[in-house]
Amino acid sequence: MQTHKAKRVEIIIEAPMERRLRDTLSKAGVTGFTVLPVLGGSGRSGYWSREGQVSRAAGMVALVCIIRPERLDTLLQAAFSVVERHIGVVCITDCEVLRAERF
Repeated sequence: MQTHKAKRVEIIIEAPMERRLRDTLSKAGVTGFTVLPVLGGSGRSGYWSREGQVSRAAGMVALVCIIRPERLDTLLQAAFSVVERHIGVVCITDCEVLRAERF
C-alpha cells in the first residue's frame, strides 16, 4: 500500500487557551485537528494532575494535527503566536498517511 509523507504536530497548552489556539490555526488555513484532554504530567514545575479539579481551568489539552510538510511553517508561526506567552509544548514528528488528499 502506498503511503505519503506528512508531519504530525502536537501542541500541549493550558485548557483555557484551546479556543484561541483553534481560532488562530483556522485563520492560518489549518482545517483538521483533534483535541484531547491531558490528565496529568510532569515538567519544570513538578508533577501535576487533573484529579480533584472542579473546572478545566487548571488543566491542559493536547491538539494533534497532521499536515503536509510544505504547510508546517505556516502552522508553527500561527501556533507560536499563541504558545509563546503561555505554558505550552510543541512537538513535530515525521509520519506517513494512507490518504494524502485528506491532509
